Amino acid sequence: GRAVKTAKMLKAAETECVDVASVASLDPALEGQLIHATAVAKTDEILTDPDYGVSVNAIRLVRDVEYYQWVEHSTSETKDKIGGGQETTTTYTYSKEWVSSPVDSDSFKDPDYQGSNYVRTTVNANEVEASNVTFGAYVLPQSMVNSIPASTAVSLPASLGNDVDTFVSDNVIYYGENPNTPAVGDVRVSFKQADGGLASIIGKVNGNTFEPFKHKNGKQMMTLQMGDHSMESMFESAKAANKMLLWVLRILGIILVIAALRMMFSILVTILKVLPPLAKVGELGVNLVTGVVGFIWSLLVILIAWVAYRPVLAIALAVAIAALVYFLISKSKKAPESPPVAA
Repeated sequence: GRAVKTAKMLKAAETECVDVASVASLDPALEGQLIHATAVAKTDEILTDPDYGVSVNAIRLVRDVEYYQWVEHSTSETKDKIGGGQETTTTYTYSKEWVSSPVDSDSFKDPDYQGSNYVRTTVNANEVEASNVTFGAYVLPQSMVNSIPASTAVSLPASLGNDVDTFVSDNVIYYGENPNTPAVGDVRVSFKQADGGLASIIGKVNGNTFEPFKHKNGKQMMTLQMGDHSMESMFESAKAANKMLLWVLRILGIILVIAALRMMFSILVTILKVLPPLAKVGELGVNLVTGVVGFIWSLLVILIAWVAYRPVLAIALAVAIAALVYFLISKSKKAPESPPVAA
């Protein structure tokens, strides 16, 4: 249902969309129309990080923080016990990794690693965004501004590394004794900015800005892609994304149905584990049956959905399948007669 509604919305939007050659000036004739246009997204604002004082002319200034910590990993193995029942063994391993927030080592399972983590300093991630981003003579709404990626490293002044055990290199401030040899507790803070640049948009003109195109079924569309993209390619990308999501959800649904059936019938496998040889055969049989039944069950749900949301297409498909089955059955009944044997 989601996929069909989105497809209908995209079809309607593509029919209504107007390809505008230039948005260098406000055009009252475009008011309320869905347009496609390409222009430079930019801002004149100077953004400043509130804690470090880093200032740049950018659409967005992002501060990322990472901590070097011990991280706990666990793996579990379940084995059948003689006479029935199961025994689960969990193994814990530990490794040093860069993570986005401090790790509480007091809850580690291995006493040897409990309390092994600490941090030199605590820094919060932060993001500063320009309030006015222009697109030709128009202003981009917040949702479009959020689509502009922050991928350019910010060059930091060396003066930020004046403190002891603080180093500055390119866009990174490193808190620790040696950036080349990280130790538990070290922290690194990096800065990136969104510069903007040439971008293509599809949106409905509303005064000097844009708003989403809304279909009567509730689905809506407004998009921005960095670079010069034609109207056709942007709609094709949206259609491809809709199909991709459809298949991801469809496959996930099938897997969940099969898994649910498998859990419902797991009691049979548990009962058969009293005799290990029968347990293997029983488990294989349950997996096979639940896999086939779950797949057929899922196809039935998909068929019902097609009938509900695309009845004409579903009926036409059913008629075509019935005609094919009838043709195959009729051909099988008219088997060629054997030629007469010569005397």
